[in-house]
Amino acid sequence: MSQTLSAQRGKIKPLTVSFPSGDSYVVAHLYLPEGHDPAKRYPAVAVGGSFTSVKEQMGGIYAGEMARRGVMAMAVDYRNYGQSGGAKRQYEDPASKAEDLSAALRYLASRSDVSGTGLLGVCTSGGTVLYTAAEDANVGAVATVAGFFSEPEMVTVIKKGPEVVERLRADGRLARQIYDETGEIKTIRAYHNTDQTAASVSPSQYYLDQTRGGGVPSWRNEFAVMAWEPWIDFDPVSRAPRVTAPTLVIHSDGSAFPDQARKVYGLLAGPKELHWAEGAHFDFYDQGDAVRDAADRVAAHFRVTLG
Repeated sequence: MSQTLSAQRGKIKPLTVSFPSGDSYVVAHLYLPEGHDPAKRYPAVAVGGSFTSVKEQMGGIYAGEMARRGVMAMAVDYRNYGQSGGAKRQYEDPASKAEDLSAALRYLASRSDVSGTGLLGVCTSGGTVLYTAAEDANVGAVATVAGFFSEPEMVTVIKKGPEVVERLRADGRLARQIYDETGEIKTIRAYHNTDQTAASVSPSQYYLDQTRGGGVPSWRNEFAVMAWEPWIDFDPVSRAPRVTAPTLVIHSDGSAFPDQARKVYGLLAGPKELHWAEGAHFDFYDQGDAVRDAADRVAAHFRVTLG
């Protein structure tokens, strides 16, 4: 049976750093490579995780695994999550998240021990990194693991029809009006296996298990209802043709929407590699075998492209 990993394992302990982004600030965990020598220069990447995740979940796991493989890595709390700033807590906003990744790269690029900067996105951040890479010259390389590559037509299928999508948009607009008038943030569960009012109704094993992501104290199983419109409009597929940085896509038949991963890969405009792995979607979050195999490939990709 595969070992379940955490963001806090072994000798590498992260540094907590903070930097400005947009109208607020981002807090992140910076993992320095084993045997870090400040006189040397290392490939450096910012790492983002799934929808509503915090840096102590899969982002931190991959950042630590990168550091063990000679790559400096920083797991971020996007604004409105975890320790980062932002008044609209639990608010999913792809544009804001893309800005946060750019801010993270500016921070990394300002360091004298960095040779080049890139992005690693797991699940939803696999899509978010394409937003940043399509616009930001600081993105020297990209990797995605079990990426969620949404587009509006797919949301209609997931939500079982345009009528449901329009109702969610209306719910979101009303919740935004309430927030603007009172400051109250209406929330629903982000993940649940049976609650039909949750944002994601799916097996959700990783989030419902207190020994895995559900047990991370800083994570909240909440989605701000006013985020429905930006979430429905999340469209990394449309960004892929503008991504020219060398990109590694790691996916599997058991990961979310494998046909979308193939579609994105086909649209990428720069050097690219597709690795088809084995494993269920959540295996790539914290299960030792799946994570180590992915991390080996991702770190090799960054050492070649950013070293």
